[in-house]
Amino acid sequence: MQVDIKTQQIQPLRQTYGHVARRFGDKPATRYQEATYDVQSEVNFHYRPTWDPQYELYDKRRTAIVMADWYALKDPRQYYYGAYVTTRGRQQEAVEKSFAFVEKRGLLQALPLEWQERLAEGLLPLRHVEWGANMNNFYCADYGWGTAITQACTYCAMDRLGIAQYLSRIGMVMDGNTGVMLERARVAWLESDAWQPLRRFVEHSFVIEDWFETFVTQNLVLDGLLYPLVYQHADAAIARACGTGLAVLTEFMNDWRDEHVRWVDSVIQTAAAESGANRVLISGWARAALVELAEALPPIAAVLMGEQGAQAVALCLQQLDARLEKLGLTA
Repeated sequence: MQVDIKTQQIQPLRQTYGHVARRFGDKPATRYQEATYDVQSEVNFHYRPTWDPQYELYDKRRTAIVMADWYALKDPRQYYYGAYVTTRGRQQEAVEKSFAFVEKRGLLQALPLEWQERLAEGLLPLRHVEWGANMNNFYCADYGWGTAITQACTYCAMDRLGIAQYLSRIGMVMDGNTGVMLERARVAWLESDAWQPLRRFVEHSFVIEDWFETFVTQNLVLDGLLYPLVYQHADAAIARACGTGLAVLTEFMNDWRDEHVRWVDSVIQTAAAESGANRVLISGWARAALVELAEALPPIAAVLMGEQGAQAVALCLQQLDARLEKLGLTA
């Protein structure tokens, strides 16, 4: 018996979803395009928010920034849900191995007492700063307009919660899972003179009404100064004095910052290039936050690095100033 197997090619009636085809044409689209573009709800809201009735539930007027197309603020990482969780899942596996390595060898518990004190007072309170970053990015996701920016802010908010948990785990590793270090960090955050200027800055950021100003204050300026200060300069000082045990556990923060900077710079550069008015607004927000943080960070740097702290802060300020200039944000 002979069986003939024939194949037949069936041409699809359309290559992608209608909302994507209307923007890019009827051709195969990437997963990022399908999950991002023109997904934002625009009509049929039925009612205005009772707590803020001058706006619709989703309203472009919630920021002074004006964009002809809010989807121009695309994510250069091309993160949609699938790509994001896959990437973070792989990174989580690497972090777990790092914690297992450090715990097994007692690398943090073997640190000199002086450096354990510095980490408890100067590093672990950053878990509260990360919680603030989580709140601020969720605010941007809640009140922002256009899935291109709101989904990326949501992912960023969850990243900050994860980083806060990593910092908490570092404290637990240091004290043998007793929680003593985390309690000390909480007291330092609430009561230490060194932390009060930054705590004031973080808490004031919670009441900024313009969500794009919140984005600039948190993701561009605060992160642009704090991350290189702590995870580059302070990490290097700790490694020189005590070895690389801590650096192994903070490697995720450095890797995360590299991709975070790509996304933030893309958003800021695109928004600033849209109009002169946008550029003036963003420049003003960035420079105002920069001035305040220039006074808030030196006390924390001194706790972590001693006399080297002031120099490290000055270098971070210079680097961020050059970054702002590159983005077209003038003084």
